[in-house]
Amino acid sequence: MKQEKLIEFLLKLSGWLTLGITLSVMGVLVYNSVSFFAAVDLWEFLSGTVWIPFAERKSFGIWPLLSGTLLTAGIALSLAMPLGILIAIYLSEYANEGWRRIARPTLDLLAAIPTVVYGFLALVFVTPVLQWFFPAIESYNALSPGLVMAFMVLPIITSISEDAMRAVPKIHKEAALALGATRWQVVRKVVVPAAFNGITAAIILAFSRALGETMIVSIAAGQQAHFTFNPAVAIQTASSYIIQMSLGDVAQSSIEYSTIFAVGLSLFFLTYLLTNLSYWLRNRFRKSKIISAA
Repeated sequence: MKQEKLIEFLLKLSGWLTLGITLSVMGVLVYNSVSFFAAVDLWEFLSGTVWIPFAERKSFGIWPLLSGTLLTAGIALSLAMPLGILIAIYLSEYANEGWRRIARPTLDLLAAIPTVVYGFLALVFVTPVLQWFFPAIESYNALSPGLVMAFMVLPIITSISEDAMRAVPKIHKEAALALGATRWQVVRKVVVPAAFNGITAAIILAFSRALGETMIVSIAAGQQAHFTFNPAVAIQTASSYIIQMSLGDVAQSSIEYSTIFAVGLSLFFLTYLLTNLSYWLRNRFRKSKIISAA
């Protein structure tokens, strides 16, 4: 009995610890952003499309950094999402056990490669290849780090999606096959809908990981805060800007230094919105399943 209470206490403590860490991070960001928003209008920050923190006439519109962040993460997800789901379908429904034991650890190795290696790969290999096909692409651009980032987040989508698909009860698949469905119809009509929650969680987690990536975009995307969605030009993401400022010779009492926390707070809320979007999609899918079952 005492052992059960101890386990229950540790589990409850783990839950509260996670909440406490999240609130602490948010508190630090908000506390250190107060000085910035005391000097900069909030509406200018949220709606501005020019980010010039060092000029004589400063401008602090966050959208140039957010557009670069969303652009590179969107490119990564547009490649990693379909590829990762297809690989997960193959591994869970078509591959034999021997091939699965080889392919799964090999995919997981992609997540173990240091991101600085991905960054130099994008700069010295992917960008020259892209320039060979599209000469107009600049040496620093959003496309090459986005493509390389796709392979970095691919194991997240593949692993979680495959686990969700393999968790679908076998009896559901066998029932569909008994009714005359083909193997692909079982995957499309039974397995994927049943694993929708896990697939959605994998996609949101991969997108959040791409939003916060720093080294790849710092090396290959450039450090020019342009408000653009053109993947062929140099951009700057929010995370690479934070690294640039934290490593620079900027006085900690200056407004330029406080931009670190304002930008970090923006990234925090963007990830928070994505998390809530995943919960909304999951709850909506559950409700639709209940209605269709009724």
